[in-house]
Amino acid sequence: MKSVFLIEDHPIVRDSLASYLEETGRWRVTGSASSLEQAKEYLTKNTADIILLDIQLNDELGLNIIPWLKQQHENDSQLPIFAVFTSYNDFVYASAALVKGVSVYMCKHHSVSDLEKALCDALEGKTYIDSCVQSKLDNAANILSLLTKREKEIFAMVKSGFSNKEIAKHLNISYRTVENILCCVYDKVGVKSRHELQNI
Repeated sequence: MKSVFLIEDHPIVRDSLASYLEETGRWRVTGSASSLEQAKEYLTKNTADIILLDIQLNDELGLNIIPWLKQQHENDSQLPIFAVFTSYNDFVYASAALVKGVSVYMCKHHSVSDLEKALCDALEGKTYIDSCVQSKLDNAANILSLLTKREKEIFAMVKSGFSNKEIAKHLNISYRTVENILCCVYDKVGVKSRHELQNI
């Protein structure tokens, strides 16, 4: 019987996941947390075969538990499998999750039985990426090949929801420069607005 630790701030979702997995008789839910602080407190002393997490935990990013845990186990080759079950289906979060080493990225329109199958596949060394997310990753990869380094930076920040003013401040360039580069990005990508760019 494999063990799962849940990191999910919505109590109904958390309890539903725990109940379903336990009732199958194939999983043991060792514990749960609604915040990174609670998760770290538990994972400092315990572990699990799979850590199932949501992207957003109130004002925290659930993915941040992964580099923290890797640091805690830097001398230990046996890390848990990381799986994401979330409502976020955009390129930025999915890309960040995969870079951090997530093996399962599934959106919450799927059933818990679908999730369980993906978890079983992950235990066999397979990776599951939701089809609605995979198409965006593929599309973004094709787009990024057309852009310069600076255009890629600004493209990624627009996708993350940064305003032009915030981008200018973060990159230490002028507001006008951001506007000019964005115009080039629009032309290369074939969109006419920020909204269209964010929805690629």
